[in-house]
Amino acid sequence: MNDSEFCEHLEIEVTVLEVWVEQRWLVPRRAENGWVFEDDDLARARLIKDLTGPMGVNDDGIDVAMQLLDQIHGLRGRLSALMTAIRSQDPDVQRLILSRVDDE
Repeated sequence: MNDSEFCEHLEIEVTVLEVWVEQRWLVPRRAENGWVFEDDDLARARLIKDLTGPMGVNDDGIDVAMQLLDQIHGLRGRLSALMTAIRSQDPDVQRLILSRVDDE
């Protein structure tokens, strides 16, 4: 979706969106006609809106929250790749690996 559709979904002004992109809280894809936003961007923007609005989190707090969210997202991807690698092993190796994880 483009920036005007994105703002309409969130009920925010374009100037607010520009600040969020400038702060790199959102990183939309660039296209010939401006920015293109995906569903992930919309979910992230809803969180930003909640944090800056009703929760009263300041800009530094938003920075920390977005960095933590990015770390969690990255870790989930790595965990998924690890589980795929474990599943490709023989059943005995799978059990050994998973038993070691359960022991931690």
